[in-house]
Amino acid sequence: MELDINSKSSHLNKTTYVNLRWIGIIGQFITINTVAFIFKFEFNFVLANIIVFVGVLSNIFLFYFFKKNQLQENISFIFLILDILQLSFLLYLTGGIINPFCIFLIIPSIFASNSLSIRTNILLILLIIFSIILLTFFHQELPSPLNEYIFSNYYYYSVPIALIVALIFLSFFALTFGHESKVRKDALDKIQEVISKEHELVSLGGQAAAAAHSLGTPLSTIKIISQDLYNNFKNNKDLKKDIELLVSQVDRCNVILKKLSLNPEFEDDFIDKNINLKDYVKEIVNSFSEISDKNFIINTEQNYNSFEIPKSIEIVYGIRNFIGNANKFSKKNIYISITSDSENSSISIEDDGSGFPKDILTKIGEPYIKSFQSKNKSKSGLGLGIFIGKTLLEKNKAKLLIRNSETRGGAEIKIEWSNKDLKNI
Repeated sequence: MELDINSKSSHLNKTTYVNLRWIGIIGQFITINTVAFIFKFEFNFVLANIIVFVGVLSNIFLFYFFKKNQLQENISFIFLILDILQLSFLLYLTGGIINPFCIFLIIPSIFASNSLSIRTNILLILLIIFSIILLTFFHQELPSPLNEYIFSNYYYYSVPIALIVALIFLSFFALTFGHESKVRKDALDKIQEVISKEHELVSLGGQAAAAAHSLGTPLSTIKIISQDLYNNFKNNKDLKKDIELLVSQVDRCNVILKKLSLNPEFEDDFIDKNINLKDYVKEIVNSFSEISDKNFIINTEQNYNSFEIPKSIEIVYGIRNFIGNANKFSKKNIYISITSDSENSSISIEDDGSGFPKDILTKIGEPYIKSFQSKNKSKSGLGLGIFIGKTLLEKNKAKLLIRNSETRGGAEIKIEWSNKDLKNI
């Protein structure tokens, strides 16, 4: 799928990256010349300004030469290396690792960790660590008169160690959360894709239902007339076959129109009809009855409310996802209970399967998770269905409890609304 391809691609946003580089370059220029001309510190500020100018040229080249707004990973990697080398040369001219601005060395890796691949980030981390070690042993003196200060070796060597530890920790932190953020974004994009398709299907279904409703009356008239013609001319051998064909084709049209209708038993019901929670569940269960040999046991004994709520694609799709999971993982029975009182209404979905694996039980509700304990790999999922269902229902003010059932042995999903929220959906 195109979504899968996009989710695996790594790139930097060119505009954001160029703007950040301009901030860094301008900051370097101001700092160098302020220290040189206002504070009168002595160091090779001419060579330092030349290095900054190289950064200016590289940024102009980056902005005008690459037309695409997304920089490919290899291009991003080259320019990030250039940033590290440029700052390393500036630090080399101004005291090396003891220069307080050495903290900026770790920024390229942190910036890249949210957008580029793990391999690229590891290479950047290794390059930064190598630069820190070189700057520890090879550098020019701090700008005069700062070079008069003498630092203890304990303090001197603690600075690069602290930088390396901070670099590894922050990079790991950013990589972990960046990956989770990317996975969640992909899953949310999947939700939007699913809902968009559902809206298209509903729109098409509504048009089909309207067509069936509008054509019903003229077809009934044609059927009556064709039946009268058949009764009047059934003894006429020349016309009998033609009239029989006409009657059969009218009947066929009626069958086709009924299939186009969302609910063939009630020809005037349309997609926007309000229904109660019990009918919500029954419609969804009926959609599985033709494709499943499982037993759906619906209990409505404690359902005391019958108020109607608007049909919602998101609620239908969310509940259907959980019932579909129960159908997939159950052995034979799916138990659905609808309960309500004066304050709340809830739907409980249980199955007699093996339940959620213990190693992912605490992660249920997150997208793209996989159990290592699943015996049947063909049935094991990635958690995307639960994530979609949970997100859609919570968006519609539902509270969800997801756990293993204490009575049935399988999974249990409890979806609960306050009646006030349910009526205002």
